[in-house]
Amino acid sequence: MNSQQAKQRFGIIGNSPKLARAIDVALQVAPTDISILIVGESGTGKENIPKIIHQNSKRKHNPYIAVNCGAIPEGTIDSELFGHEKGSFTGAHDSRKGYFEAADGGTIFLDEVGELPMASQARLLRVLENGEIIKVGSSKAQPTDVRIIAATNVNLPEAVKNGTFREDLYYRLNTISIQLPALRTRGDDIYLLFRKFAADFAEQYNTPPIRLTDDAVEILKDYSWPGNIRQLRNFVAQLSVIEKERMITANKLQEQLPDTSTSGLVKFEDKNKADLSEREILYKVLFDMKRDLTELKKITFDLMQKEGNTEIMQTVNPSVFNENEESRIIINSTTEQQAIEVEESLSLFEQEKRLIEKSLLKHKGRRKDAAAELGISERTLYRKLKEFGL
Repeated sequence: MNSQQAKQRFGIIGNSPKLARAIDVALQVAPTDISILIVGESGTGKENIPKIIHQNSKRKHNPYIAVNCGAIPEGTIDSELFGHEKGSFTGAHDSRKGYFEAADGGTIFLDEVGELPMASQARLLRVLENGEIIKVGSSKAQPTDVRIIAATNVNLPEAVKNGTFREDLYYRLNTISIQLPALRTRGDDIYLLFRKFAADFAEQYNTPPIRLTDDAVEILKDYSWPGNIRQLRNFVAQLSVIEKERMITANKLQEQLPDTSTSGLVKFEDKNKADLSEREILYKVLFDMKRDLTELKKITFDLMQKEGNTEIMQTVNPSVFNENEESRIIINSTTEQQAIEVEESLSLFEQEKRLIEKSLLKHKGRRKDAAAELGISERTLYRKLKEFGL
């Protein structure tokens, strides 16, 4: 099988040299049993490369199992991956096979491997070094013959420096590295993908496919597409449903494209990305409250002015960042002996809980979408849901 045949079989669209290079490397390493690390931004199609490798290997008639490590709660991931013995924890009424045991003789694809907890990383390292697993609640090692392919959009060398990913595991996984290019670097492939998605949705919704004017095509290709192919597909679906006109002009396309210059969360440079994601929520909560307080002061000031008050004194408690204190605005009038006091609870616990509830409501309970909007991993969101009792 050559790269062109691989693209046709697995539905990969594009003529980018970087994409062709990634597929060529996958085909070259497929007959071997060495571990592979696939790196690239979220939404670049990393899940296709393991399928190409497996189907062109001597293991192609044996199981292929794909596991999203970021979607499994930390408390159960060892059991999911390596299995458990009966009675090893509350609720373990029977022994259970893990994914590694189920994939014996075949291939296991660990997507978002950078999200694995440190304890799970140690177990995975044992598989790579000794070819054996130990079930949760057992002290007996059992052999397993599994080829491991991992993928991540996390900067693993940086994670190693930060102490969130094992260095020895990184080098074990990174025997061969395959880089998937971001969509914004693939030039004409962007429009090819647009046309493919437009045709797919036209067939699905039984409508004529949406088309672009020449100017609109240039705007489409110049857009940065931070969500890559996944974002482009969702964008085409949106246009296919809401646009009555099937020919999309440059102005109309520009109106519909999301603004990438701003984000719903405040971004800060920080070496520890895991901690950063949680702090982003807190910073957003605090900044939103600060804005609300400013607006409230202005509204109250305008009301007092309309009532003929001439002197207004405003005092604001500066202890905004203390979780146990409250911010107060006291407005005094010299013409009328009155005081208006507005209290805004600044409990970070409650505000963070409220923000997560709103995001889940907005996305109709879809945790993956809510986590993406909040800028945190699904595991972090799951832990927060348990913490808040949601």
